[in-house]
Amino acid sequence: MNKGKVLFKKYRKQIFFGGILTLAVATWSFKDDLFQISKNLDVFASVYKEVNINYVDDINSEKMIKTGVDAMLDGLDPYTEFVPESEIEDYKLHYVSTQYGGIGAGIFARKSKVYVSDVFEGFPAQKADIRPGDELVKINDIVLEGKNNDQVGILLKGAKGATIKLSVRRGSAPVFDKTLVRDEIKQPNVSYYGMVDGNMGYIKLDKFLENSADEVTNALSQLKKNNPNGIILDLRSNGGGILQEAVKIVNLFVPKDVEIVSQIGKIKEKNFTYKTTGTPMEPDLPLVVLVNSHSASASEIVAGSLQDLDRAIIIGQRSYGKGLVQQTFNLPYNSLVKITIAKYYVPSGRCIQAIDYTHRKDDGTVLKVADSLIHEYKTKDGRSVYDGSGIYPDIFIKQDHFANVTEALVGKLLIFDYATRYRDTHSSLNDPRTFSLSDADYAEFVKYLDDKNYSYNTGSEKLLADLKKEATKEKQFTAIQSEYDALKTKMDASKKNDLQLHKDEIKQVLENEIVSRYYFEKGRYETNFKYDKELAQAVKVMQDKQMVASILKGEGTYKVIGKPVLAMVGKKAADDDADNK
Repeated sequence: MNKGKVLFKKYRKQIFFGGILTLAVATWSFKDDLFQISKNLDVFASVYKEVNINYVDDINSEKMIKTGVDAMLDGLDPYTEFVPESEIEDYKLHYVSTQYGGIGAGIFARKSKVYVSDVFEGFPAQKADIRPGDELVKINDIVLEGKNNDQVGILLKGAKGATIKLSVRRGSAPVFDKTLVRDEIKQPNVSYYGMVDGNMGYIKLDKFLENSADEVTNALSQLKKNNPNGIILDLRSNGGGILQEAVKIVNLFVPKDVEIVSQIGKIKEKNFTYKTTGTPMEPDLPLVVLVNSHSASASEIVAGSLQDLDRAIIIGQRSYGKGLVQQTFNLPYNSLVKITIAKYYVPSGRCIQAIDYTHRKDDGTVLKVADSLIHEYKTKDGRSVYDGSGIYPDIFIKQDHFANVTEALVGKLLIFDYATRYRDTHSSLNDPRTFSLSDADYAEFVKYLDDKNYSYNTGSEKLLADLKKEATKEKQFTAIQSEYDALKTKMDASKKNDLQLHKDEIKQVLENEIVSRYYFEKGRYETNFKYDKELAQAVKVMQDKQMVASILKGEGTYKVIGKPVLAMVGKKAADDDADNK
């Protein structure tokens, strides 16, 4: 007999018995897994049953199960969540479509009373001259005092075409009634578009919910009528949404049949690569994408893919770093569960997920992906980019932080209240792009604050308080008290100058709030253009064609984008990265 055949027969037996062993192990493993599932479900049901029967007080069954499910999912990631039937509508508003029947106004509770915070242009509240700062006393004769935002929100919403009566108090005037007809309220994904300096088209995209790509397409189509020199797509503070909408938006600037993003998880059937499917509207027009630390998910797909394809210049701060894909699954009794099923990868092959939820510390906390585990990837034309830490911009702009005094004025609603007062005494306002408070206007605002409480602690005061606490603990405070008191007196005197020291940023916030009383959300954007450093940088870059080419080709310092800080030399690099995070 041929030696080859003998050898084959010998090993065929080994392969056969090996296959049986493998199948047996797999089957046993499968059965063991099913047993564990059955066992744990039985334990869970039994605990619930015994508590329900024997606990000393009555229990809320729905709340208890919700708490148990939430605790079970809490060990995974913050995006995997259970949604009971009672929360389905809120879930849809947050993740699917911001469409509902209402009056088009935001509200907030303050000292047991309810006030209008925002009015949306073109909807019933604005048409009926309901204004921010108005107190809502009653809705359909139901007294609102003591009710929270959710309770009032339910009363405001209802079927399109249904009437609603509001009892309103404005300032010290008597209460008056307004009868409105509810309309279909749909908050757009594109909150603003228009032309800015340098004849650049500007599009502000707030979220990636239903029809976001259509809205960007419409905005781009309108801007093209002005023959723009470039397009600025603003994704700052855009938390993301539907992945497919992101792909469609990228397709507006990238040719057909180009890979944009891939999702890869443990279930092969759910792995998918998304490519562009249509002819782009603007394949060559200079493009800038603005991002910040709150740009996440679908925003990062757009920014990351355009960066990897060397199609757009990214400006701003490092993005959030959410590289996870979720899918919803229907559950019994009209509930659902949203589960992270995959990670996504932009064209260079990098995943930008910044938090490692798989490897938690013993106390349950999670850490960012270590710099030592971050890998280098290449863009289409060879620029170096990195995974594990969001999208790092081609041009980094250090993020400004408001001073403590500004935050106190906003938090205590003094900016809000003064804007309401300003609207009551000024019937009209100049173009928001040119509106600016004069020195006399600002002096009047400072005078308004004379009898108002906006106490706050500066960083220096906190350090001084810590010094006193530690010195007292060590019984050394008496020895330094005179120096402490002198320093505190100087700090108090210096603090009185904060309104002048931070005048420019306080004016910026105040102008923004005042303009919104006349020109709504659109006015907020336009009055803020003159203060927007990232926007100014975008205009400046796109006006310099040589610089645009240098960045996208990766010349000089633009060859490497966002190299991990441990591999960078110098304290400044570390400080910049820490500030960005």
